[in-house]
Order: sequence, then structure tokens, then C-alpha cells
Amino acid sequence: MRRSLAATYALTGACIVPIFGFLALSGTGHQGDIYRYIAPLFVGSVSGFLLGRMRQRWLDKISELSIAHDQLHEQEEKYREIFNAPGEPIIIFSAKDGRFIEANKALREVYGYTPEEVPQLDIDSISEGTAHWNWNGAMPLFQKAITYGTHTFEWLSRKKDGNIFWTEISLKKTHFKNQDFLIAAIRDTDDRKKAEEELRNEKELLSVTLRSIGDGVITTDTDGNIVFLNRIAEQLTGWNNEAAKGIASSKVFNIINKKTGQQCLSPIHQALELGKAIGLDNHTALIAKDGTIRPIADSSAPIKDQDDKIVGAVLVFRDTTNEKLLEEELFKIKKLESIGILAGGIAHDFNNILSAILGNIELAGYRTAEDSKTAALLDSAQKATLRAAKLTDQLLTFSKGGDPVRKITSLPDIIKSSAEFILYDTTITCNFIFPDRLWQVDADSSQISQVIQNIILNARQALPENGEINIKCCNIKDAAGELFLSVDTGEFVRITIKDYGIGIPKELKDKIFDPYFTTKQEGSGLGLAICHSIVNKHNGFLTVDSTPDQGTTFAIYLPAVTDAESQRLTPKPNSPPRSARIMVMDDEEMLRNLLKSQLKALGHKPLLVKNGQQAIDRYQRHQENDDPIDVVIMDLTIPGAMGGREAARNLLKIDPTAKLIVASGYSNDPVMANFKKYGFQAAVTKPFDLKELSSTITALLQ
Repeated sequence: MRRSLAATYALTGACIVPIFGFLALSGTGHQGDIYRYIAPLFVGSVSGFLLGRMRQRWLDKISELSIAHDQLHEQEEKYREIFNAPGEPIIIFSAKDGRFIEANKALREVYGYTPEEVPQLDIDSISEGTAHWNWNGAMPLFQKAITYGTHTFEWLSRKKDGNIFWTEISLKKTHFKNQDFLIAAIRDTDDRKKAEEELRNEKELLSVTLRSIGDGVITTDTDGNIVFLNRIAEQLTGWNNEAAKGIASSKVFNIINKKTGQQCLSPIHQALELGKAIGLDNHTALIAKDGTIRPIADSSAPIKDQDDKIVGAVLVFRDTTNEKLLEEELFKIKKLESIGILAGGIAHDFNNILSAILGNIELAGYRTAEDSKTAALLDSAQKATLRAAKLTDQLLTFSKGGDPVRKITSLPDIIKSSAEFILYDTTITCNFIFPDRLWQVDADSSQISQVIQNIILNARQALPENGEINIKCCNIKDAAGELFLSVDTGEFVRITIKDYGIGIPKELKDKIFDPYFTTKQEGSGLGLAICHSIVNKHNGFLTVDSTPDQGTTFAIYLPAVTDAESQRLTPKPNSPPRSARIMVMDDEEMLRNLLKSQLKALGHKPLLVKNGQQAIDRYQRHQENDDPIDVVIMDLTIPGAMGGREAARNLLKIDPTAKLIVASGYSNDPVMANFKKYGFQAAVTKPFDLKELSSTITALLQ
């Protein structure tokens, strides 16, 4: 409008001036003078008026422009302050070549550039590596912003000093004066990235730890659905971790009461509902995906966040198959020990009686002609007495603490004689395989013979006529390579007894070593229980493997004595006996008199005492009179008086070289198996015969 008014003034002036000029020139006389006089005045006035109006208008225009300029500057400062206010870098750069158009203060502070350097920067300047602006004017990541208008991504940035850090870049495309620009807002995410990396590493470590531990671990969400299974849990349940994710835990962790077969409540759901740890009841079994049933023990607990809010549950469980087997084994041992209390209680008196019977029979045999009928009767009576003694040995096998009385023993002769004795009147064939250099064992030969006989007897009853039994021995150098052994070191001799009979049903195999368990009408149920106890007390192992209708294999593992140890421990042959003064200490008068007669028959001089105190006094008196006692045979148990153990300790104080023999029918006392520990040089178990007594005395007198 102002431009139109100025143009009107100029046009008016341009018209009036020529008009007055024309009148002044064309007028005549006085009129012409007037026009000539007035025209310059009028033109000047009009021109002045017009110029003044124009000047004022131009001043107004300049004032308006100044105000507009100030307002524009103020707006520019305002938006610049806003542009520089954020603590995060903001860049405006060309979409064509990545060259910076504008950058805020934060970019300079974060990246370390001066304001003068900013115009020379581009995206390559703040990037790790090279951005390579050669694909349609931008890199692929930036191209998305150009194509779609916006894009956000993570980016490795580089500062002026070369330090690298992670950033998050949010891009926005804009268009101005036929050019495309990108506005980038950059956020420093290095700390977050490091925290995420640490969290990732921690999660990975946790995952590796969970997968490495020996127990199964299952985690669920608050609905009880599977989140994670570790390696052991995968093996026990049969479910793969990936396949199980999201599935109800009750389907993967399917548990029942093994005794009743009923489904058990899920400990996971109980833990989630009650908000506390829950343990499984006894007899819980896990049914795997393939139907395998395993006894397990476990506990479940809720998983809570830092605000104590339940966010899931964790279940830890383990296969207790081996533990159950061990518990059953210990229970068997306890049952054997309970029987041993009863057996040991009667053994001492029973063996004393047998000793008297056997000794008197032997003495009677010395005084009877070998070809007489009486000699034959005495021989039969002696054999019957020895059989009674074997029966006592079977009972004593159960006795608590009844360790075997061991000697260096070669197994082939014991095995062969034991097997042939049981199979004497049968048509069963027994094959023996013994290596040439089979190790010896430190064992009680009578007890090992008993084991062989009982196992052969079971095989005999399981076989038809003309059946076959194979017995094989071998040296085991590496116990770790043997199945079912609970040791990983040591050398053993393994005796394998295999028959091809009816076998043992699977449900009965775990019960065959139980006392009094039998499937035979005439059986006592003690045979295999005795075998188990004997082998266990020899620090050995007895295993069984059987398949119905295919046969049974028993394996006996006995600790070996190698060739070098055997030569060191085997006693030298006895030299001819000499007459000696021998003191006998026993509370039974019948046995004292019997031993007196036996010792006289062997050419010795017997002295008799009733208890330990009498033995000490008599021994000391002979020492003082320079008439020493050569050997002392001492009963271990003297009711109401000093027994052999205490008496031996006192005798050794008087004479450290005293030769002491412990004799007892109560072989469950640890003194019998470890007699040297208590000061004795030898041990004889009642009932003993003249041959055993003679060889023991002779060995001490050498």
C-alpha cells in the first residue's frame, strides 16, 4: 500500500509541473507574468510537499525494517539458544555428502572440536571407520532416513582424540531450497552399552554355570511355564531346552509317588502359591519323556525381584538312583549286624564246647590204632565236629566287628576244592580258568571257601542236569575301569562265577543279599547274605548280573597282594619243633585240661592259670627264678576277671619279648583279626586242632 501511495505522489508531481510550465510560456501580458511567477513557487511547494511526504515514508519504512531485523535477530538468538540447549549433540548435515551445515554446542563438547573446526567436519569425522558416502548419496543406515524420513540406529562414534564410544543416532529428513538435509540427534549410550554387555556376560556366565552344575535346574514364569532347562534337566526329563520353553512345567517335570503310582503335586506351583521353598516327599520319581522312571530329590523356590515381587520359580533336582542303592546297601549291612549281635552272643560258649569235643576226639585218636573200628568212629565224630564249627562260622560272619582272620592265600586251590565239593555228586560241569601269575589275596581262606560254596550251590540249584558253570579269575589293575565299584584306585583279584541257568527275575535281583530272603522251600535265606557280609569284611565287592532264562554271573572282587608283597609277607617254612614251657590261660577247666593233654602230646610242658592276674603273677615269678615261660596261650574273654587283652599289655611291660598267642571262640572281637596291634604274635580260633596248634607254636619258637 505504501509503495502505491509513493507512486501516486510521483505521478501527481510529474503531471502538475508540466501544466504550470505550459501556462507560463503560453500566457500573454500580465497573465503570463503571473503564471511565470506563480509556477516556480507552486512547483517548488508541490515538490517540497511531495519530497517531504516521500522522506517520511522512507523513514517509516526504515524504522519498520529495523524493527523486523531486531525481531528476526531475537528469533534467531532464541532458536540458537534452543538449538544449543540440549546436552546431546545435534547436527544438520547434507544428505548428499555428509558435510556439516550446522552443529550445536553439545557436539563440540562431546566430540572435542572448536567452533571454527565444525564447518570442516562431516559424518566421517565423527565415525569409527569410514562412512563411505557413495551409495545414492548416503550409507545404508542413513539411506533409510532419506528413504523413509526417519531412522534410529546404534553407531560407533569417534572423538577428536580418537576415543571410540557407542551412540544412538535418531535421523530426520528435511528439505530446503531444493536440497535434502538430515538432522541427527546423537545420544551417548556407551555406559548403557557397557552395562548391557556386563549383563549379557553375567547372563551367559549364569547360563554356563547352570548348564555345568551336576543337578537339574528348571526355571519358570509366574504361570509355571518353562523358561529354562539346564543340561542335566534336559537329560533327566528328556526335553530339549528350546522345545520345552513355554510348555507347562507339570508336563515336562512329571512326577509320581513311586510306591503308589499316583501323581504328585507340582513343587513349582506350590512355591509360586505359597511364596516359599518347597521340598519333595520321599519316594518321588520323575517320569522322563521316553517313560524312564528315576527316583529324585528336589526343592523349588520362588524367584523374587528387588521389590520382593514373585517373578517366577526355580526347581533344583537330582537323580537319587545311586543314593537309593547305597541306602539299601547300608540297610542290608545293618540287618546283618543286628543278626550278628545274636550270633556273637552264643558263639563263644558254643566254640568252647566244640573245642573240648574236637580236642578230646583227637587225643582219643592218638591212643587208638589206626585200623580199628574205634578210629573210624572217632574220625567221623571229628568231621561232624568240624562241620558244626563251620556252622558257627556262618553265624559269626554276621557278627558286628567280626573281621576275618587273614593270611596270604592263593585262590585257585580254594576255589577248585570248594566248587568240586558242592558238585561232587552231580553231572554239572565246572570249567576253571586261572592265569599263570594270578595275584594272591590276604584273606580268611575258610570264609572265602564259604562264599564260593554258597554261590556254586545257588548255581547248582538253578541249572538242569548236565549244566555248565564257568569260573574265571583275573588280575584287575585299574579299579576305575570296573562297573559298579565305588573305588577308583587299588588292585583286585576278580572271581567270576557264571552259570547258564534260569536267572534271577529283575524285581528280585535287589533282594537276593537280604538275610532270610529265599525263593526255595528248603532254603534258609542266609547263603548269599553270608557271602555279601564276608566279601564286605574283606574290603571287597560282590556284584550280580542276571537275565531271566539266560543265566547269572556273580563277580567277587578281593584286594590283591602283588608278587612283591606276597614274598615279603609269606612266612618261612617251620623248622622241627622243640620242647617249650607253655602257659595256658582259660576260665574253662575242661579246656585247660584239654590243652594240657594236647601240649603234652606235642612234647611241651604246660602250665595252667584261670585268668589274667594269675598269668601275670606266674609269668613274673618264672622270670625272677630264671625259668622263663616260652609261650603264653591266652583266652580273650574271661567273665568277671582280667581277660587276654589287658593281660597281654601287662605281660609286655614285664617282658617286651614275650611270645603271646590269643585264642578265642568269640571271633567277632577285633583283637582276633588285628592281634599284632594288641601285642600278640599269633591267633588261633576255637575250635582248633592239634596240627594248627603245633604249627602256630613252632613258628613262634623259631
